[in-house]
Amino acid sequence: MKPVARATAVAVASVLALAACQKPADKPAATSEAAKGTDASGKDAAGKSQYPGLPTEKEQISYTIGLAMGKQLTEIKDEINVDTVVKAMRAQLAGEKVLLTEDQAKAIFESFGQKMQAKQIAKMMADAKANQEKGDKFLAENGKKPGVVTTASGLEYQVLTEGTGAKPGPKDGVKVHYKGTLLDGKTFDSSYDRGQPAVMPLEGVIPGWSEGLQLMKVGGKTKFWIPAKLAYGEQAPPMIGPNQVLVFEVELLDIVKPATK
Repeated sequence: MKPVARATAVAVASVLALAACQKPADKPAATSEAAKGTDASGKDAAGKSQYPGLPTEKEQISYTIGLAMGKQLTEIKDEINVDTVVKAMRAQLAGEKVLLTEDQAKAIFESFGQKMQAKQIAKMMADAKANQEKGDKFLAENGKKPGVVTTASGLEYQVLTEGTGAKPGPKDGVKVHYKGTLLDGKTFDSSYDRGQPAVMPLEGVIPGWSEGLQLMKVGGKTKFWIPAKLAYGEQAPPMIGPNQVLVFEVELLDIVKPATK
């Protein structure tokens, strides 16, 4: 979760930094019809703004900063009153007397941050429980399907293409093509999408991968269903979520032996 106290400052800073970095030499040549015939202020030959409703540069940059700030605050939009945010900004920019001291504002931010952290933890725990129950139910049914094998650890796999080469050992590296999805079919990682196979040591991957790849032969393709306990468990990255069963289709292209010392 982003620190709430930094949200607006980050938004404005990012806008100003972007503006400073975009030198004319770094910008691609304008080729669209809307870009042709405009001057530096964004007006065409007739003096009309290319940004309807934002006729001046001052209004354009103001709106751009507002967009950036709004994007930064989206995460907590249900916790804030936009009119009050604007009221405070107006007072601050005008040099008027504000309703809170710096110490009071700091205390409010700290309390709010703790509240949002607790809320985030509660949601993560609820998601972890729901995903665990869903995953357990899926694996129990999936393991009964023809061709699906369940190992002692709980890893489930199905051989799609039987390989003819050697099997990697626990100290080996592997060269693979793979696609990883969640149970709902959402892809979270794919060497196919990147356009090149991946090379990795079996000692540096999740337990389900290390176990599964050692069951394969070079030239083979296998589908794995990896229980959360053999994947990332509750500490999964946001793109995956806690206690998710991971589904992988893996092609073992080659074994990469560790370098000799």
